[in-house]
Amino acid sequence: MQISRPELAAPRPVPRTRPLPEGMILALPAGLALNLGVGVLVLGQGTGALIAGGAYLAGAVLVCVAMRKHYPHARLGACNAVTLMRLALTAALIAPLVGGQAAGWAVAAIATISLTLDGVDGYLARRSGLCSDFGGRFDMEVDAALALVLALHALSGSPVGFEVLILGVMRYLFVGAGLIWPWIMAPLPVSYWRKGGCVLQLATLIALQIPLMPQDLGIVLARVASVALIWSFARDVVWLGRNR
Repeated sequence: MQISRPELAAPRPVPRTRPLPEGMILALPAGLALNLGVGVLVLGQGTGALIAGGAYLAGAVLVCVAMRKHYPHARLGACNAVTLMRLALTAALIAPLVGGQAAGWAVAAIATISLTLDGVDGYLARRSGLCSDFGGRFDMEVDAALALVLALHALSGSPVGFEVLILGVMRYLFVGAGLIWPWIMAPLPVSYWRKGGCVLQLATLIALQIPLMPQDLGIVLARVASVALIWSFARDVVWLGRNR
C-alpha cells in the first residue's frame, strides 16, 4: 500500500488514445450502485448520498480519461474493479459529512473494508498479470482520497483539532510542491518505513472514527501519526534533493 507519494516512475503516455478496457462499462454502474447503496442503506443519508454519488461519478470520469491514455491492457481485470469499488466506498463516506453526522461506527467499518481491499487489488493484479504503473497510481490516489475524507470526519466528529488534517492533506501538499519543484516528483526507492507510515496513517484515522475512543488517547494518536508522516515526507524530500 502506498498513499503518500509515488514509488513508481510516472506512467508513459501511449501514442494514441485507447478504448476503455473490457469490463469497465459494467464496473462503472456497479460502483455507483455500491456507492448509493452504502450511502442510503448503511449511512442513512438522502441528499448526502446523492452528493456522494456525484463525487464518485466525477472520480470515475477522471479514471476513464486517464485509463484511455495510460492503461496498457485490453481488459479491466478484477484488480482494477476492486480499486474502483474502493473509490465508490470512499466517495460514499462523503454522505454523512454532508448530512452533519461525521465519524461513528459505520464510517469506521466502511473505511476498514476499503483499507482491507487495498491488499486484495495488488494481489489480484500480480496473479492476473495486469500490473501497471496506472494501477499503482490509481490505488494510491484512492488511498489518498480515503485519508482526506477520514481526516475531515475526525475533525468534525472527534475531539482532535485541526492538526488531524495533516494526515489527510500531506499527499496533496507533496504533489503541489512537485508542480513548483519538478524534481520532487522523481521516482523514490521502495521503503518499508514509508509503507509502515502509511499503515499507521490510515489505521489512526480509522481509530479516530470510533465513538469509544478516549479523548486524550485520540489526540495523542493523531499527533504521533502526524509527526511520523511529516518525518517520512521530510526524509524523502531530502533524498530527492540529494539525488536530483
